[in-house]
Amino acid sequence: MRLLWCGVSAALVGCFLDQAARAADVSTAEPPPAAPPGAQGCISFQDFVATDCPLTWHGITLYGAFDVGAGWVSHGLPENGYNYEGESLVSRNGNHSQFLVAPNNLSQTGIGIKAKEEFVRGWSVVFTASTGINPQSGQLANMAATNTVNAGLPRGSYSFVGDGARAGQPFNDEFYGGASSAQLGTLTFGRQRALGTDAMLAYDPAGGAYAFSFIGYNGLMAGGGDTEDTRWDDAMKYRIIWDRVHFGAMYKFVDGSGGCYSASATWAAANCTPEEPHNNAYGFDFGGEIAYFAADVVFQHYNQAISVVNPLLGPASPTQPYQSTLDSINTNPISGDNLIGTTNTEYGIVTDNTAVMVAAKYTGDPVKVFVGYEHIHQTNPSDPLGVGAAAQGGYLLSGVEDNNLDSPKVVQVYWAGVRYDFDSRTFVTLSWYHESQNDFRLPPACSPSAGFRSSCAGTLNEVSLYADHHFTKRFDVYAGIAYSDVSGGLAIAIPHKPGVPYYYDNNVAPTVGGRFTF
Repeated sequence: MRLLWCGVSAALVGCFLDQAARAADVSTAEPPPAAPPGAQGCISFQDFVATDCPLTWHGITLYGAFDVGAGWVSHGLPENGYNYEGESLVSRNGNHSQFLVAPNNLSQTGIGIKAKEEFVRGWSVVFTASTGINPQSGQLANMAATNTVNAGLPRGSYSFVGDGARAGQPFNDEFYGGASSAQLGTLTFGRQRALGTDAMLAYDPAGGAYAFSFIGYNGLMAGGGDTEDTRWDDAMKYRIIWDRVHFGAMYKFVDGSGGCYSASATWAAANCTPEEPHNNAYGFDFGGEIAYFAADVVFQHYNQAISVVNPLLGPASPTQPYQSTLDSINTNPISGDNLIGTTNTEYGIVTDNTAVMVAAKYTGDPVKVFVGYEHIHQTNPSDPLGVGAAAQGGYLLSGVEDNNLDSPKVVQVYWAGVRYDFDSRTFVTLSWYHESQNDFRLPPACSPSAGFRSSCAGTLNEVSLYADHHFTKRFDVYAGIAYSDVSGGLAIAIPHKPGVPYYYDNNVAPTVGGRFTF
């Protein structure tokens, strides 16, 4: 009996995604490729259960994942339904041990459709629409909301707080279309994963798993400096493959609002100057494969990159009558009434970012080895943003820091890992990640007497070990543990304020769970 419901499902998902004009990282792994024109994908329910055949109907493929588990953290904080990453990484606000529901440990729960349809010989139309959903709450992935729901609360009362590219958009992963040719490559336009995100998924030993990968959990590396930039809106992307060599290029057009800005220390909301956004970005990727070896070099540059920071840096309460457009010390507050409301808004640090990544892997059997390095250079923006500027998901900034850096900030990220396949169903992965930053503050030098700040040199380390067993092609279970710690400037909870460290500078996070993919 043919699986007619495959086609019906694809149509229903299209309706669901269209109606879900609401808010809310589909699977962090790449979606399965659409079946070639004319292929029907799964032909029976048994075929669907026993194999990894695509749910394809007339060139349209439905795909998705549901991933949820349970965990314990040595230093965590209360959960909220907007968090899609769990709490495996050390957190500045984590203050107690707890058991918790751990979402999206190996893959982001979500759903998507992917299409490839030939319209003339050798040329096809391609389309992808995908979104992430939190399995513990049913809400769309929306890291921005973890900040807004904590605004105005004392630090000890926070629930989980983070930042990310998924900020409640209807399609918070990708939404793009374009044309593809086997000879000339593929050109697409829309909301798309950055080239650094593509490379992270390909070269991370843990495959971007939130529970076991620093570079998957924190999009700093994938976004070339800021986690909000792991996905680019209004972006053109081109990829082409020549035999064993591939090339990619990406350009993001200017979008959003630049807000209202003034360099005066006495300016008021009534006389600030509207700013035009200059948040264009571009990147390149070059790589290749020889036998079991593969390597890529990725370059990315992003103007006016935004990092949404701890709500403590924003208004102390939703009604506090000042906003900032200068730096964390608030030396240029806006006088008079707030330019925009401070409820449901964010507080952002703005920089211009340039990043170069080099990654390689050996994918033999049964051992696979992964290594990588990225150098990130951040400066104060050449074009400032002002109050009211737009961040991911259309959230507005009620506070902006345009000169957060006393001098250029240099961040370096290293990673390495090994995976051992016991057989086709079971494997174990050991991973190591390291982040370091330089001193990027003016004298006095960083010292206990001068007061450590987040602009001082510091490090972050994470080590993880996990096992994954597939009962079927679609259903697997996993168990593992991650340990992470911070030191120096990376262990400071509030930028530019000495003496306010993390509650705890380490975290231990064992996790178990299951995943179903289709």
